[in-house]
Amino acid sequence: KMAADTPVDILQKVLENEILQSTKVVEEHLDAEIQKLDQMDEDELERLKQRRLEALKKSQQQKQEWLSKGHGEYREIPSERDFFQEVKESKNVVCHFYRDTTFRCQIMDKHLTVLAKKHIETKFLKLNAEKSPFLCERLRIKVIPTLALIKDGKTQDYVVGFTDLGNTDDFTTETLEWRLGCADIINYSGNLMDPPFQSQKKYGTSFTKLDKKTIRGKIYDSDSDDD
Repeated sequence: KMAADTPVDILQKVLENEILQSTKVVEEHLDAEIQKLDQMDEDELERLKQRRLEALKKSQQQKQEWLSKGHGEYREIPSERDFFQEVKESKNVVCHFYRDTTFRCQIMDKHLTVLAKKHIETKFLKLNAEKSPFLCERLRIKVIPTLALIKDGKTQDYVVGFTDLGNTDDFTTETLEWRLGCADIINYSGNLMDPPFQSQKKYGTSFTKLDKKTIRGKIYDSDSDDD
């Protein structure tokens, strides 16, 4: 007399059956795709190839156009007048309003240099806040560093200090990339619902609290208390 199957045996059989079934489905799908390709005449194959080539060509042209407009590198622009010209010719622009004496601006520079190379669909610029009083007033920039995120010539969003970046000086480039992705100013491939800094240690020695000072009419560093 054969022993009855134990629950574990039954489960194993069910799983094996599931795997067999799903393998069968995949094989059938592949067979169907191969058959479709076999049945395609040369004209259809040629059309498919042409469509792929067109798409490739188009994306190359788009890339060249972006590069010709100064995308692909993080650049400093000399004046407010240049800002308007630069913003007019690109759909997505990130502009860092900085000050030489502000340490946190150097941290921001480091991350923006990396992102400018990675996201050539967006133009990355920096502008000295002390040389652009009109813009700082118009865009209500009170804290340095501030990133102005400009889409189709209109300022859509701001990254003020490091508040949105985990409130720490040693945030990662991925965290800034995520924040720009939230503003839809870059093509972000990660999951926006899962900020990178959530996986970092939340409370530790490197967790620095930032003070955001917006005292009327004066620009403040987000990293100094003695201004």
